[in-house]
Amino acid sequence: MKTIPKPLVMANQWTIVLSVIIALISQSAWILFIPLFANLLSLLTGFHPVLVIVKRFLSKPANQYIQEDYAQLRFNQWLAVSFLFIASISYLFNWAILFNLATVMVGLAALIAILGFCIGCFVRFQYQQWNYRRKNSATQ
Repeated sequence: MKTIPKPLVMANQWTIVLSVIIALISQSAWILFIPLFANLLSLLTGFHPVLVIVKRFLSKPANQYIQEDYAQLRFNQWLAVSFLFIASISYLFNWAILFNLATVMVGLAALIAILGFCIGCFVRFQYQQWNYRRKNSATQ
């Protein structure tokens, strides 16, 4: 099973949270392109530029940290990229309400994850449970 060290996951979450704070204060979406680009690049190629930089500052080998599930993190990344993309497009079309809503949602999700509850994990688990029940009821 592929995993990622928790400090790298948290660095990505903090990148999102700080970008969101700056974007909301300045009412400018350009800072959101940092986590959007980094996470989209990671999803498409497996290369995450922010994490490559942060990994250099780890004090221990990566495998000595608590590990996070790779598949779950990819699901969360797709959610984050979707909201960051919606926020960016909303900004370009000057849709302030949607920009603020999408930006706040991705920022809150990342902040709540930092505090210990993963909303994306909960959503994915509920989807997996629904899918399991649906498949089992079809075979009976």
